Amino acid sequence: MIVVVDDEKMVTSAFKTLFKVEGYSDVFLFNNPKEAVEFLKKNTPDLIISDFMMPEMNGLEFLTEAKKLYPEVSMILLTGYADKENAIKAINEIGLYKYIEKPWDNDDLLMNIRNGIERSHLLQNLRDKISELEIAKAQLQEYSQNLEKIVAERTADLSQANQKLSGIINYCADGIIILDSKGNIVQVNPACENMTGLSESSLCKMKFQEIAYSNVKELNSSKDNKSGEIFGLGQDLSEVILRDYYLVNSLSGVHTPVEISFAVIYADDKPDKFVGVIRDVTVQKETERLREDFIATLTHDMRTPLLAAIQTLKFFLEGSIGDLDEKQKVLLSTMLQSNEDLLGLVNALLEVYRFDSGKLSLCKTAFPVKDLIEQCFSELKPLADKKSLAFDLSFDLPEDLHIYADRAEIKRVITNLCGNALNYTNKGGEIKVFAKAQDGDFIFSVSDNGNGIPASDIPNLFKRFSQGTTAKRSTGTGLGLYLSRQIIEAHNGKIWVNSKVDKGSEFSFLLTDVVTDGKIKERQVLNG
Repeated sequence: MIVVVDDEKMVTSAFKTLFKVEGYSDVFLFNNPKEAVEFLKKNTPDLIISDFMMPEMNGLEFLTEAKKLYPEVSMILLTGYADKENAIKAINEIGLYKYIEKPWDNDDLLMNIRNGIERSHLLQNLRDKISELEIAKAQLQEYSQNLEKIVAERTADLSQANQKLSGIINYCADGIIILDSKGNIVQVNPACENMTGLSESSLCKMKFQEIAYSNVKELNSSKDNKSGEIFGLGQDLSEVILRDYYLVNSLSGVHTPVEISFAVIYADDKPDKFVGVIRDVTVQKETERLREDFIATLTHDMRTPLLAAIQTLKFFLEGSIGDLDEKQKVLLSTMLQSNEDLLGLVNALLEVYRFDSGKLSLCKTAFPVKDLIEQCFSELKPLADKKSLAFDLSFDLPEDLHIYADRAEIKRVITNLCGNALNYTNKGGEIKVFAKAQDGDFIFSVSDNGNGIPASDIPNLFKRFSQGTTAKRSTGTGLGLYLSRQIIEAHNGKIWVNSKVDKGSEFSFLLTDVVTDGKIKERQVLNG
């Protein structure tokens, strides 16, 4: 906005024409300086141009009033040659931007107008920045005054939190241990000292593997129950749970069963240390043992009456005590099947208990594995034919290849994996059984084109009482795959599954260093 004040209308008219030609639209012209003062009280200009000699209020008086309202606005004084000295004096006293002598040069006038407007904007911006700096300075002073108080409060809060954390750690009934990425012990709490019979200073000179051990060999990739080395691997492990571990007490010689939950401590977004919570599970283990013993005793005692009932029903069906009509045969056949299913459940429970308790020893011999697979295939082929399933068998094995393993238990695994494929493949589907030997290892797999298993269900398949998937439940015991896993791992092998929903599944197991030859077989016969 430009404000022009001159008592001569001819001059203001000339300004109006000049500004219109140059494209300035926001221009206000006044012939009375008092009217101009009233206008300025309500409107903020970017430039003020005023004549020097005017009635009622001369230019110096007008600009002095304007200067009070807008100190940063550029002001130009128009004056004749005779008033030049007064104009220079006014610039020094009032602080005007320029004076221009009449008659003026339009180009010079326009240049001064542009420069004056730019000067007004720069001065206003500078004033705004100064105001911001003054506000920031005031805030900084206020913060500086309260900084010591804030620091004291934060220090007190941290001290209180540290005391609470120290209290939790020191009086926690569970042991707490901190390890570095290489498994070196960094810090322990008093409960951990009591469990190991060693002081913190002594423990901090040891590795975790020196105070804890496990007899369980887990060869799968599950984080749960992982007994291999977990430190220094650079793995992105959010949590590691070690089960079936024992903590050694150096003073008493007691080996305490424990479960240890490890979590990663990050530094600069990288795994740096592990913090573990050690829980004594002695009571839990004893309770589990009593429960397992009860189940074992119960199932063992059930075998005799079940076998008697099965044999009696067979006598009836064979006609040993007289002829039966068709309804009687159907009824007795149903009862026989139910009793045999129940006996299978009892036997499975007993086998699981024996493996879990370590009471079942493997009876390893060298035997032709191809014959064993063909035997299992022949026994299951009628079930495949009944469901119109394509049941194919292929080998990548030498004719007389032998493996050194427990033949009966390996047969149990093969039968279970093939049986599951038959149960979970829809009518008209396809099942492929394949076996091969490679570098002394034996690999067996059975694949189907059934419904497949959701990825979320796969980690639970080989656990006890896991029945199929969340999409389809089995009517079986839920012990078949668990027992298969126990058998394979007892052979120091590995069992796994690959599956895609609506594509099918492939169950496989691997036995390492079991391939042998006829010489070993002959030697075993001679030793026997």
